[in-house]
Formats: sequence, structure tokens, C-alpha cells
Amino acid sequence: MENLYNKVMETIKYINSRTTRCPQIGIILGSGLGDIVKNMTNKEIIDYKDIPNFPKSTVEGHQGCLVIGKLHGVEVLAMKGRFHYFEGYSMKEVTYPVFVMKQLGIDTLIITNACGGINTSFEPGNLMIINDFINLMPGNPLIGLNDERFGPRFPDMTEPFKLQLIEKAKVVADKLHVPYKEGVYAGFMGPYYETAAEIRMIGKFGADAVGMSTVPETIVANYLEMNVLGISCITNMATGIQKVKHSHERVVETANRASQLFCIWLEGIIKEL
Repeated sequence: MENLYNKVMETIKYINSRTTRCPQIGIILGSGLGDIVKNMTNKEIIDYKDIPNFPKSTVEGHQGCLVIGKLHGVEVLAMKGRFHYFEGYSMKEVTYPVFVMKQLGIDTLIITNACGGINTSFEPGNLMIINDFINLMPGNPLIGLNDERFGPRFPDMTEPFKLQLIEKAKVVADKLHVPYKEGVYAGFMGPYYETAAEIRMIGKFGADAVGMSTVPETIVANYLEMNVLGISCITNMATGIQKVKHSHERVVETANRASQLFCIWLEGIIKEL
């Protein structure tokens, strides 16, 4: 994406023409996890198709709009619909909204996803705090010329998911009696569900869950010096562990069932930030 900085600023100009709000927290909502926007007050909605330079969401379960509103008095910007490399977008396009969020003044980003469980102690419907990631995608959103106005050429990934936010999420979960898992998320290109042999390999790499998103956004958010919290919804067990064939419909259905508990937890976290 050429002239990234200028494109981002053009997008910012448009968003600022549509709202005077100053969101403090950004949320990227995964498949079937968009119900939290129902609990937001004073909502303002901006369709992706109206935003200059913004990609368009093409995946079922991703509606395609920015929702700005309040949760427990905190100004929040939620992406209802994300972008994936497998849709044919470049890594810069996939992560473009994260660049925009940073320029809007957002320093805390909560990234969610629906994914497959590799850790055999997991089961569909579990919520998992992401404590690290493995990048198995054939690319990186930071490849190319670096613009120092965004971040450094070689960003550190010692703490891709902020430990302080992880501890906060655990405290809130215990307080609200929300059961959770914790583990490593592997980002796989997709769009097919991984083979059993690939899952055995990914598991040996140390991954507890695998999905087709989240890693590019996490890389860019760290590059931009944002604080990141990642939460996965385990919607199915991975190939070779799960005995039935995969379907996106079943993934969305499981995420929808887990959505109420997810919303309770996420709202509790935001309230404490």
C-alpha cells in the first residue's frame, strides 16, 4: 500500500468529519463475537464502504462497520468485521485499521478471534487468553520501506500481549466466575482448515490454538507501541483431534453460544482499564 501515512491521514480526516468522539480502547471482533456492540451506549456507526482507503469485509459473520460508543463510561471503537490475508488483501491492507486506530489516539487494543483448539484439555466454547503467538503466515505487515512516523524498523516482540492486561483479564475473570484457558495462538494462512499432519506440526511448535487472523494485527499494534490483549474463542477442535468435518457455520454457531460469557468478561475488563 503506497503512501500509507497519507492514506491513513485521509481516513482519519473522514472519520473525524463523522464523529467528535475520542475512543480510548479499540476492539477487533472475531466471527460470531460481535454481540458486545449491543451493550454499547450512544453508538455511532460508520460503514467500511464509506471510509476512504478502508478494505471491505467479505467473510460471513463479519458485518463490516466501525461502532463507536461507550461501555461503562469508557469510549470504545469496535471493528465489527475484520480483514484476512486469505481474502486476497495484502498484509498492509489487513492491518490498515490498526494504523488508523493508533492515529485516532487509541493506545489499548483488544483483539478477539474464533479459532481451533490444539491443546487437548480445551473444548469448543472455551475462552482463551493469548499469551504469545507463532507466525505461520507467508508474510509480515512490516515488510517494505519503514516510515519512522509509525514505528521503528525492528520492533521488539518480547511482550506481544501486554502482561499487565493479561493479569487484569485473569483477575476480572476470577471475580466474575468466568472460566478461561491460556495459551499460544498460531496464525495460519487459510482459508482451508489445516490438515491433521499440519496440526501435529503446529502442536509440536508449541501452539495451543490455531486460526487465520490476529497475528498480523498484533505485530502492527506492537510496532505502533499499543498495548494488546488477545482473547480467543475455541469454536472447534483442530483436524485430527475433532472427529467431525469442519464448517464455518458450526464455528459461528459455537462463537454465538459463547458470546454472552465473552461479553460479560470483556465488559468487566474494559470497566477496570
